[in-house]
Amino acid sequence: MTALKLAALIASVTGATLTPELARAATEQPAYTVLQRDGAVELRRYGPRLAAETTVRGDEVSARNKGFQAIAGYIFGGNTGKTPIAMTAPVAQAKAEKIAMTAPVAQEPAADGSWRVQFFMPAKYTRATLPTPNNPDVRIVELPAEQFAVLRFSGLAGRTAVAARNKELTDKAAAMGWKVTGPAVVWFYDPPWTLPPMRRNEVALPVAAK
Repeated sequence: MTALKLAALIASVTGATLTPELARAATEQPAYTVLQRDGAVELRRYGPRLAAETTVRGDEVSARNKGFQAIAGYIFGGNTGKTPIAMTAPVAQAKAEKIAMTAPVAQEPAADGSWRVQFFMPAKYTRATLPTPNNPDVRIVELPAEQFAVLRFSGLAGRTAVAARNKELTDKAAAMGWKVTGPAVVWFYDPPWTLPPMRRNEVALPVAAK
C-alpha cells in the first residue's frame, strides 16, 4: 500500500476534516505526568506501555514511512484475530540499538543505518489480549516506566530539523543536570496531510533527573 493510499484510509477512519487539535484530542495518547518545566522543555514521567514495533533500514524519512506502513497494516487488521486496533499518537522513531555483550550491559546505535518505529497500543490492552501480528517484522514490546526530557516543535521533521532540536534538548538536559540514559526518540502526533505549521512533533531524551 502506498503512503498516499494509507493516508486516505486513515482519513476515512479518523475524519480528516477535524482540525489537528481536535484530532489529537480524539486520539488516545500514553498518559504521563509533568514533573518539571523549564522554558519549552518538559520533564515527563511515563508509566509502562505496550507498543507494536518494527525495525527498518533507510534514511530517516524513508525508514519512518516504511515502518509506519508495516505497523499500520497490523492495526488495520493484519493480525491473528483480524482485529482493528484504534490508532493512537504519537508514532515513535529512534535509531535501532544493539546490545553490547559486556559487563555492564550497554546499548549503542546500530551501525547498519536501521531505525526502530513504534505505535503505542491503547491502554485497554494487555500483552495477553493483543492479537499477534501477521507480519513477522512487526513485534509487540513491553516498555518500562521512563522519564523523558521533551522538546516540542512544529514544521517538517526532516533530518536537519530533528538534529537541531536534539542538540538543543541535549544542551538543556546538561544545563539542568539531567543524565541522558539512551538515544533520542522523535514522536509524531499528526497524519501526513497536516499542514507543517500545525504539526506537533517532539524530541524526547530518556534521562535520570536529580
